[in-house]
Amino acid sequence: MEGMGSRSGAASSVVADWSLAFWTLCAVVLPVLITLWCSFQRSRRQVLIRDIFRKSKHDWHYTDLFGQPSYCCVCAQHILQGAFCSSCGLRVSEGCLKKADQLFLCKEVVMRGNGGAHGSMPHRWIRGNVPLCSCCMICKQQCGTQPKLCDYRCVWCQYTVHDECMMDCLKTEECTFGEFRDLIIPPYYLSTINQMRKDKRTNYEKVVPYCRKHWMPVIILANTRSGNNMGETLLGEFKLLLNPVQVFDLSKIAPAKALQLCTLLPCNAVRVLVCGGDGTVGWVLDAIDDMKIKGQERFIPQVAILPLGTGNDLSNTLGWGAGYAGEVPVEQILRNVMEADGIKLDRWKVQVTNKGYYNLRKPKVFTMNNYFSIGPDALMALNFHAHREKTPSLFSSRIINKAVYFFYGTKDCLVQECKDLNKKVELELDGERIELPNLEGIIVLNIGYWGGGCRLWEGMGDEPYPLARHDDGLLEVVGVHGSFHCAQIQVKLANPVRLGQAHTVRLILKSSKMPMQVDGEPWAQGPCTVTITHKTHALMLYHSGEQTDDDASSVSEQDHVREQTDEEV
Repeated sequence: MEGMGSRSGAASSVVADWSLAFWTLCAVVLPVLITLWCSFQRSRRQVLIRDIFRKSKHDWHYTDLFGQPSYCCVCAQHILQGAFCSSCGLRVSEGCLKKADQLFLCKEVVMRGNGGAHGSMPHRWIRGNVPLCSCCMICKQQCGTQPKLCDYRCVWCQYTVHDECMMDCLKTEECTFGEFRDLIIPPYYLSTINQMRKDKRTNYEKVVPYCRKHWMPVIILANTRSGNNMGETLLGEFKLLLNPVQVFDLSKIAPAKALQLCTLLPCNAVRVLVCGGDGTVGWVLDAIDDMKIKGQERFIPQVAILPLGTGNDLSNTLGWGAGYAGEVPVEQILRNVMEADGIKLDRWKVQVTNKGYYNLRKPKVFTMNNYFSIGPDALMALNFHAHREKTPSLFSSRIINKAVYFFYGTKDCLVQECKDLNKKVELELDGERIELPNLEGIIVLNIGYWGGGCRLWEGMGDEPYPLARHDDGLLEVVGVHGSFHCAQIQVKLANPVRLGQAHTVRLILKSSKMPMQVDGEPWAQGPCTVTITHKTHALMLYHSGEQTDDDASSVSEQDHVREQTDEEV
């Protein structure tokens, strides 16, 4: 009996062990299987969604969380995540995406049929998800106050109407294109232009009365890779307010191709808003110069800037601010573009010729809008770019970028890699050689700002200095004693070494290799001759409403620019 009892006890313990092992295995394997199944379903869903996005005429984007209370345009249910069209503003749940794509049309870039013959088009109403604080165009009361899919919005004029105020006459009423009618390219204009091109007619000016008397269509060129990566969001907001055909992503299409839209629009009427850093602006201005070479000078647009880069010195000089982080609504940006004044900007040719009897390489040629420099600030830019190329993912914030610049500037204060520059270079201004004091850097300025917001030529402002402008055909040349001197100038604790003004600057690097930069694009350069001469003028837009405390001392300069513009007009 005792043997049987011991055997039964052993058997029960074995069963208990197997049972424990089984449930342990289930506890481990089951979550893994569920995770794999969910991952499979998620990837399958993503493939289906991408397929719908690819085939759709809507500009769909998927989001995990909407920024405001949203309701599906198909099932009218409240949704936290789903898809939205950045062109017409439709919002749908994931399950209703395919149905919404079939039921609702997006904004028409070009009007079909004979819409162009009438020069008008009706409102294009979409129900629900109206902007917060919008008012009904009929009763003037607030719209979108009920927690459900309610009220209507026109995708062109952005007018909103209550459900109960919507009448049959509104559905056929002519759309006025709202506040930004003077900036929008209407679909019927493009359909008329297409017909004229088929008939081989190019007198597009005759089509302007179909639009507006003071029509100044705007083209948006956004670099989604600039600075703080706000370009993607801005693209969607501009598409919602304008015709999507006016909005271009420079990471997908080159400026030269995008600017060909200017040739379909009235002469001397187009305005371009460049969303990016100073490098992006220079890229666009180079494409505009190419238009002049092609004989398209009468279609040259005026250029405004929305600063998304790190330094944004050109933007600051032209009154558009030192940086944009979403603090100003897109609607106000468009108003600023409409109200801006036209001015000219000098553009300069920088030619770098290497020394040597057997040097057969062609000289390097750059176009300068902002400044050229040799010395510590060029060294900081060179180190920054080298670091960014190794780990580009780290440089997605303007604050991080400036912190890295600060690190390399502090390092150079200790190492002083550019000392005794005055013994290594010769400087000529308009053919006259300049005796250099003990310096570490030389900076040649075309604009008022340098180094991310510093008025370098002005310095502390405690001593008289010659007037400097960005349209006078003159360059300002200054010297700095090192990185610490640069930092002192930026906080107005020191003045630069003003070396003079000139129409032509010639700099000879006699020996060794030194860092140089043109508009923030740095490189290491051996013995050479650098010659800077005037190249051309660029047509820019100046916004007078964006001034800082540093600009108080330059009011007279800005007034002079406006007087000169008025005289030209």
